[in-house]
Amino acid sequence: MNNKVSQETQEQALKVAKGTQKKGQTKEQTKLIAQGVEKGIAEYKKQQSKKSRERDKDRKQQIKKKERLVDEPVELTEIQSSNYLPWILLGVSWLGFIGYILLS
Repeated sequence: MNNKVSQETQEQALKVAKGTQKKGQTKEQTKLIAQGVEKGIAEYKKQQSKKSRERDKDRKQQIKKKERLVDEPVELTEIQSSNYLPWILLGVSWLGFIGYILLS
């Protein structure tokens, strides 16, 4: 598993490893610590990248949801106004029947 880690990350890891270096610690041990820190930094960056993608996905979903909510009331008012049409037609037909019976 050959992970490509940036030079900056390697330098940061080595700096941290040297900063925590104990007396009598060999170069190999320091190098191993630096590699561990490097892996930790790489893992942290992956997690942050994943979180960033998730936040972006959630943000896009929120935008779509808001757009749907803005469009939805217009459709509801059209549906609500069309709900009166059957009642109006029913009333007109009853008036027509009553008028027909009274005039005949």
